[in-house]
Amino acid sequence: MEDSLKRLQTDHIDLYQSHTDDQETPLEETLETYAQLVKEGKVRAIGASNYTGPRLSEALVVSEVNGFPHYITLQPWYNLFDREEYESGLEKICLEKGIGVITYYSLASGFLSGKYRSEEDLAKSARGEGVRKYLNPRGLRILKALDEVAAAHGATPTSVALAWLIAHPGITAPIVSATNPTQLDELVQATTLKLDNNALGRLNEASG
Repeated sequence: MEDSLKRLQTDHIDLYQSHTDDQETPLEETLETYAQLVKEGKVRAIGASNYTGPRLSEALVVSEVNGFPHYITLQPWYNLFDREEYESGLEKICLEKGIGVITYYSLASGFLSGKYRSEEDLAKSARGEGVRKYLNPRGLRILKALDEVAAAHGATPTSVALAWLIAHPGITAPIVSATNPTQLDELVQATTLKLDNNALGRLNEASG
């Protein structure tokens, strides 16, 4: 921790997240360590990433019983295509416990931007091969819905896909990246794009 703080040129970390739950390590041990770091002022808040619903619930109980800091954020893999893991259990826990949700792979490795629509498109970037799994009837159905909603709102598929995430109760913010000003504009547009029930229903139907 000391070395990390020195590299970051700071004396504390605002949000320290557990990435990928180590089920071989007792939750009590992990959370007690966090409690010490918080006590020392080196960490202000903690979050979890890639936790299952049962393990997240267990961690919250361990914190409550022992007086340890509890996870205030969850970083799940969640987007318009990859919905099952979050919606099947984690979503309910986060809503009930007031846990902020910051999604990663929010655009499904760029697939939801509409950049990849065929096998030939995979060569457009080094990330292309990671998108191959989305090129199936369901994925193409989702892109069609994104195109339709985007056209109706004067937006882009990227902005619509992110606005769909933001519209969900409990979602604090999607994690996204931009490599040029145009992409940045699309990300900013998503924060003000309001999708009506018809648009949300169309997207949910296509990705169901």
